[in-house]
Amino acid sequence: MTTRTPSQERTFNAINGWLPLLGTFAAWAALIAYLIVQVSHEPERHPLFWVVFGLSILVSLISLFGYFLVNPNTSRVLVLFGKYRGSVRTDGFFWTNPFTIKHKVSLKAHNIASEKIKVNDLSANPIEIGAVVVWQVNDTAQASFDVENYFEYVDVQIEAAVRTLAKEHPYDDRFDDSDVPSLRGDTEGVTQKLQNMLQERLERAGLAVIEARISHLAYAPEIASAMLQRQQASAVIAARKLIVEGAVTMVEDALEQLSAREVVELDAERRATLVGNLLVVLCGGQAPTPVLNTGSLYN
Repeated sequence: MTTRTPSQERTFNAINGWLPLLGTFAAWAALIAYLIVQVSHEPERHPLFWVVFGLSILVSLISLFGYFLVNPNTSRVLVLFGKYRGSVRTDGFFWTNPFTIKHKVSLKAHNIASEKIKVNDLSANPIEIGAVVVWQVNDTAQASFDVENYFEYVDVQIEAAVRTLAKEHPYDDRFDDSDVPSLRGDTEGVTQKLQNMLQERLERAGLAVIEARISHLAYAPEIASAMLQRQQASAVIAARKLIVEGAVTMVEDALEQLSAREVVELDAERRATLVGNLLVVLCGGQAPTPVLNTGSLYN
């Protein structure tokens, strides 16, 4: 397969259209005046005169097709007999060869939101993901000649890049032991990677990616409830772990202060009972109900 050299934009210096337009009007006025004078003096003019006069009018009419406008943030890609002549980015009124085809290409920023795509993440969990991409034409020649339709090309490449990104990262790092950043945990890193992937894919069409963001990210409906329960269980475990760590620290401090102040001397059994009671009070989910012991600890 032969690799085709990418097209490259070049500037075309078009002629300002006002001077040729004034020249065309002046030529029409001169021809009409000359016709009136000649017909008034010689009504039966030679047929060759009418042929020349008709051709002059035809040429002046054809020249009108050479005029074109370039609005702000737009460009014109000029093609003459199948050959690329250049692009005009300067806004204004211009004239060129009337047989030149003038393709209009917008240089404005385009905003596109992809459809929600269902794909499996790195952990094989089905998720839904979508992206918003801001892009614009950077090279008008590549956008016009190197791809069939650069708007459709952008749509397809965005979907392909989002699918690839989702397959290379887990949805949430809390449920994955890999070192790969998650889609939820490392938003900036994932966004930058998505933008780089899109820029690499759209380079062929002469397009520049200004910004790329993930607009939608969620588990697929069939596992959403199960993953929600998993998240809730993980949150409960994390909370209990934090409570236990704090309770152990408070018990250690209490025992150290009791010993330091010599409030009471505790043997091993009394210390175990005190530790158990404190942990029950501190780790319990409800307010404790005190029980008064009027006898000894051992009866």
